[in-house]
Amino acid sequence: MTDTPYTDAQRQSDDWNPVWDKMAEMDPEFLEGFLHFRSVPQTRGPLEQKTKELIMIAINAATTHLWAPGVRRHMQNALNVGATKEEILQTLQLTTIMGIHAMTMSTPILQEELDRFLSEEKG
Repeated sequence: MTDTPYTDAQRQSDDWNPVWDKMAEMDPEFLEGFLHFRSVPQTRGPLEQKTKELIMIAINAATTHLWAPGVRRHMQNALNVGATKEEILQTLQLTTIMGIHAMTMSTPILQEELDRFLSEEKG
């Protein structure tokens, strides 16, 4: 059996893509390598966490990706590390250069997450 700490940790997060179930079954070593590879820029490097989260929002909202659970998670993370509504909105606006679908999917998520964040902050 292959040791899969990155896969195991990812399964426990709110960011598990169900497509990865089949990949884990067919080639667990590849999935483990991919998840390790994608973790490096999140844990290392000169960018502030807020900047990383804004970039991840753009990637997940991009027309070529459109991964709403990732948009939601990275919006939550961005708000928690101090991003403003305006910064997130401008990130989405810049992402629309790839296609307006990023805005139509992501703007309602921003409102939901902003409402949740503000209600938690008050209560």
